[in-house]
Amino acid sequence: MAWIYLILGGIFEIGWPLGFKLASTTGNRWLFISVSVVSMALSGMFLYLAQRNIPIGTAYAVWTGIGAVGTLAIGIIFFHDPAHFARIMSAMLIVAGIIGLKIF
Repeated sequence: MAWIYLILGGIFEIGWPLGFKLASTTGNRWLFISVSVVSMALSGMFLYLAQRNIPIGTAYAVWTGIGAVGTLAIGIIFFHDPAHFARIMSAMLIVAGIIGLKIF
């Protein structure tokens, strides 16, 4: 169950920068700032729940990795952020690290 909490926390970790981006690019500024604040709270709560059973170093690295790679992917897909080869390979290194932390 701890890994499910950690994945949920990572997904909500993606939600707050996305909310801030939408707040700065749409007319619904306060709605999306509120979404960001709720995402931050839920992300932190799920990290708290996960780290009760997963070593905190592993939990934090996975949590931030999911947030970083997920936010990068959303930026590339929906906001036309640069998708250079080096950026994609760097994200794959983060994913490889997350997998390694889970396995070992």
